[in-house]
Amino acid sequence: MKSKRIQIVLTIFLSLTFLSTFQLIAQEHLDVDHQKKMYERNAMGDGTALKVLLFSGTGWFRHPDIPIVNGWIVRLGAEHNMQIDVSETGSDISKEKLGYYDVLLFNNANVLDKVFNEEQRNAIEEWYKDGGAIVGLHALLVHQENWPWIMELGGCDFNSDSEFLKAKVLVDPKAMDHPAVKGMGKEFWYEADWTNHTKSVTGLPGVQVLLRVDESTYEPIREYFKTRGGEGMGKDHPIAWTRVWGGGRFFYTELGHDIRSLNTDFGRQHLIEGIKWAVEKE
Repeated sequence: MKSKRIQIVLTIFLSLTFLSTFQLIAQEHLDVDHQKKMYERNAMGDGTALKVLLFSGTGWFRHPDIPIVNGWIVRLGAEHNMQIDVSETGSDISKEKLGYYDVLLFNNANVLDKVFNEEQRNAIEEWYKDGGAIVGLHALLVHQENWPWIMELGGCDFNSDSEFLKAKVLVDPKAMDHPAVKGMGKEFWYEADWTNHTKSVTGLPGVQVLLRVDESTYEPIREYFKTRGGEGMGKDHPIAWTRVWGGGRFFYTELGHDIRSLNTDFGRQHLIEGIKWAVEKE
C-alpha cells in the first residue's frame, strides 16, 4: 500500500511538473509572438514604414563623425517610423535593390565616381528618374565633377568652407511654412560648418531655397582655404533647398558635417521633415 501511495504521489508530481513546463513553454511562445506583433505594430504604424537606404561611402576626405551620424540617424528614424539600412559599398546599389527603398540618403558621401561604377551610377539615375527621392547631407555636393548628373541635381559643387561657427540663418520668405524650417521665424542663430558652393542655386528650375546664411555674421573661409582660392558666396548663400526635377525629388542641407549641427531640436526637425518631403508625391 505504501509503495502504491508513493507511486501515485510520484505520478501526480510528474504530471504537475509536465503541465507546469508545458505552460511555461506555451507562455514563452506567446511572449515571443506578442513581442513580434508589438514590433511589427511599432514598425508599421498606420502604414508601411518608410524605407531609407543611408549611404556613407566616401571617395575623398572621410569625416570621423560619419559612423556617429549614421547611428544617430538610424535611432532618429526609428522614432519616426522609418526603417533605415546603412551601406558603404557600391555592390549594394542596383535599380532592383533601390526599388525596395523610398529614399536614398547620402551622409557626407563625396567623390562618388570613385565609390560607384558606371552601372551603379546609372542605376541611381534611373531609379530617381522613375520617381525616386534623394536626400543629401553636407559633403554630398563635394567634388562630384566626374559624376555630372549628381552635380546637376544638386545644382552646384564645393569651393571651400568655414570652421564650426555660430551664424545668422535666414529663412526664405516663400519657405516659411515648409515643414523642414517651420517655426523658426524669419531668422535664427545656429552653429555649423558652412560650405561655400561653386554657385548659388537660387532660380534654378525646380529649386526652392529654404535657408541662407548671412556671411556678415561669421568668417566664411577657414584658414586652410584662404591660400587655396577659397571664396565666400556673398549675400545669396543658400544652405538648404529642395528641388523637384528630372522625375524625382531632392532635399539638400549643409548640416551634418558632424553630429553637433544635427543633434538639436531644429536639426532633428530639419532632417526628418526633409526626408518626408522628399517622398511626397505631387
